[in-house]
Amino acid sequence: MNNLGIHLRLIGVAASWGATWSWAREIVKTVPPVTGAALRFLLAGAALLAWVFAVDRFRSIRALDGRQWLGLTACAAVGVFLYTVLFMSGMQYIPAGKGAVIITLNPAITLLVAAWLFGEKLNPVIGLGMVLSLSGAMVAVSHGDISLLWRGGVGAGEALILGAALCWSSYTLLSRVVMKGIPPLTATAVSAVIGGLALIPAGLMVDGVAGWQAVAGASAYTWYNMLALAFVGTVLAYAWYFGGVKALGAGNAAAYIVLVPIFGIGLAAWWLGETVDASLLLGVVLAVVGLALINVGQRRGR
Repeated sequence: MNNLGIHLRLIGVAASWGATWSWAREIVKTVPPVTGAALRFLLAGAALLAWVFAVDRFRSIRALDGRQWLGLTACAAVGVFLYTVLFMSGMQYIPAGKGAVIITLNPAITLLVAAWLFGEKLNPVIGLGMVLSLSGAMVAVSHGDISLLWRGGVGAGEALILGAALCWSSYTLLSRVVMKGIPPLTATAVSAVIGGLALIPAGLMVDGVAGWQAVAGASAYTWYNMLALAFVGTVLAYAWYFGGVKALGAGNAAAYIVLVPIFGIGLAAWWLGETVDASLLLGVVLAVVGLALINVGQRRGR
C-alpha cells in the first residue's frame, strides 16, 4: 500500500465520520433513537467480531481476564451505550451540520481532564486550540449570539450532543487505563457488542415494541442509512484509520480528524439541504483551526 493510498483512506475516514451525522439524522426520522442505536452497534459488533475471528480466531477475546472484561464493560457503558443514545437522540432536534461542529469539543475536553487526572502537559499552542474549538462550538450553538448561552437559548438537541461529547471524552480517558494489553480491534469489537446488547432492553423500555416494529417496516432508504452508519461509519472507517495509524503513526493519522466537521457540514448541506449560515461557517472555521492547533501542540509536546 503506497502512501497516497493511505492518505486517501484517511480522508475517507474523515468523510465517513462526517457523514455519520447525516445518516443518523435520516434514521431517527423513522426509527426511534435508542432502538436505532441498538441496531447500529449490533450490526457493527457482528462485523467487528468476524474481523477478530479472521485475525486471531478469537484468541485475544479468550485471553481477557475478569478485570479486563469489567473494564471493557465500563467502556461500553460510556462510549457505546450513553454516547450513542445521546448522539441519536440529539439528531432528532438539531441539524447534522451543527452537531458536527459541537462534537469538535471532544479533544479539548479530553486534554483538559487528562491534564487534571494524569498530569498530561499542556502548552500555549494547545491552549489556543482549546479556546478556538470552544469558541467555534459556542458560535455554532448560539447562531452567532453567544449571549444566548446565558439566557437559556440552548435547546435540548445541543445539550444532548454536548453530553455525547462529554461521554466520548470520558470513554477516551477510560480507555487509556482499561485497554492496556488488549489489541485495539478486540477492545472495540467487545465494547460494541456489549453496548449493542445493553441497548436492546433499553430500547424496549424507552421505545417499546413499536421501535422494532419501525425497524421491521423501515424503507430501503432508512436501511441504507443504517447500514452505512454501522458498516461505513463504524467498521470500515475504523479499519482505514487503524491502517493509517500503523503506517504513518498516531499523530499523523489523527491530523485528518480536523476534516470531520468540514465533511459533516458539507455533506449535510449537499445531501440533506441544510442551510449553512454565516455563524455556522464561522463556527466550523474556528473549530477546525482549533483542532489543528491542538494536534500541532500535542506533537510538539512529544
